[in-house]
Amino acid sequence: MISTDKRLTILFYLLIIIVYAFGLFLPLMENDSAQHATMAMRMYLDHDFFTIMRGDEAYLDKPHLHFWLAAISFKIFGVYSWAYRIPAIIFTMIGAISCYHLTKELYHQKLAHFASLIFITSQSIILANHDVRTDAVLTGVTIFSIWQLFLFTRTKKILPIILGAIGMGIAFSTKGMFGVFIICITLLFHLLYTRNLRVILNYKIFIGVAFFGFTITPVLFAYYTQFGEEGVQFILWNQNFDRLNAENLVKSNPDYSFFFHTLLWVFLPWAFILYTGLFSRIKELITSKCKLQSHLEVLTFAGAVITILILSTSKFKLPHYLNPFIPLFSIFVIGFLDSLVNNSKFKTLKILLYIQYFICFVGVILITFLVFFTFNFPKIYTSIGLTLLLLLLLARVFKKEVLHMKIVNVSIDLMIFMNFGLNSYFYPELLMYQAGIPMSKLIQEKGISKDRIYIHEKNYSWTLDFYTRRNSPSMSTEAIRNLKDEIWLYTDKKTSLNELKEQDIYINQQYEIDHFRVTKLTINFLNPDSRTSQLGKGYLLHIIP
Repeated sequence: MISTDKRLTILFYLLIIIVYAFGLFLPLMENDSAQHATMAMRMYLDHDFFTIMRGDEAYLDKPHLHFWLAAISFKIFGVYSWAYRIPAIIFTMIGAISCYHLTKELYHQKLAHFASLIFITSQSIILANHDVRTDAVLTGVTIFSIWQLFLFTRTKKILPIILGAIGMGIAFSTKGMFGVFIICITLLFHLLYTRNLRVILNYKIFIGVAFFGFTITPVLFAYYTQFGEEGVQFILWNQNFDRLNAENLVKSNPDYSFFFHTLLWVFLPWAFILYTGLFSRIKELITSKCKLQSHLEVLTFAGAVITILILSTSKFKLPHYLNPFIPLFSIFVIGFLDSLVNNSKFKTLKILLYIQYFICFVGVILITFLVFFTFNFPKIYTSIGLTLLLLLLLARVFKKEVLHMKIVNVSIDLMIFMNFGLNSYFYPELLMYQAGIPMSKLIQEKGISKDRIYIHEKNYSWTLDFYTRRNSPSMSTEAIRNLKDEIWLYTDKKTSLNELKEQDIYINQQYEIDHFRVTKLTINFLNPDSRTSQLGKGYLLHIIP
């Protein structure tokens, strides 16, 4: 069995805390993260928690809880990027704790810390705690609910069904029925495999349903207040089919295999171990004709795989849809590695170790390039930190250690090394190419009144709004032509600037700042020699009627 080195475990947690701490203080990233932060800021500034707006338009797409939590954080700490991220950090901690306890229930306490470490070192989870959307809250509460409801199926006690139902209600209040479906189908396959469906007939289930209904009531009331019955119908039903059919959405990817190959980076560096384990487990289930086996559990993969297959039929796909499955896959991976040890599958372990070595080699090369060859030379603390972490990684590679422990420890070391470099240096440099952030500083330096700043034609800059602490209204070209007073107009579209000039609108002053869509990185942008050719501009225009 895989064993735990307490001192090494503590060191890993401390180093991961440092990585997350750097991520906590990063600038906000366009689009979704900065957009959501600005929407929550509006709630806080307007003292209106029941109206959810995106710019000048009502926002129907996602429930209110994520925005409520951020707005509450703003009320407590002030409007800062780190305050916006605090709820995500808290729910990620809840997710890690839930991974720990569910692993104890399914496998053994000696594996529990490893499941938590795999979860919090997965690339998408680290990313989700600084590029914060609804997924961090959803991920933490989904695994919490699964853990509690799993306990109920074993103990029939009242507290787990209450806590599990509340967790499911929070999942609904964060992203609609998506989280509820993941929880229910995960537990359904577990009950089917363990031949325990009769637990559904327990009268305490009705208590759980009551608590679920009570938990989702505030969100339903908020939808009804703003949108009427259509809003309630949307979040209870229509939203699910809109996502599958890409109704009112841009069709992002028709590739049916999208989620399976996206796992390569979403679940970096654990994806190949996951693929190997899934193949092995599914083969074992087929061979045994799904007969119950004491050493085999399906809770951590069967429902997740089926849900991903269903999502793969959708015409609208995004990588962060996979985040709620990461806690389950983290438990599955450590359980699978432990089964390889128990069954003396040393050849498979050696192959997996070589794969992890290759991932380490590519990861070290990539981070070295991003940190030392893209922007200015990094600050001294980044250089020293990366050097020490690289030495720790190399020491782990060359240390004489059993195969399974080396696989886990090397992989954790790699993710700490990579994300320390990203969070302490690369992202801070990259995100300053979002023109809204330096433009907000220029506005402050020049003493420009925020109340006179407008956005052209709903081309919102969420970072500009957030860092000026104001929801800038939109103004059309026609309205600008009929101005009675001077304004400042922001746009990051060259076409907007040209349109204004063609309309003979008088621009008294013009400020320009480099701008790039940082979520769409290119080699030419990362290359300092060709970066200038990739940059657009953010424009702040002083317009006088």
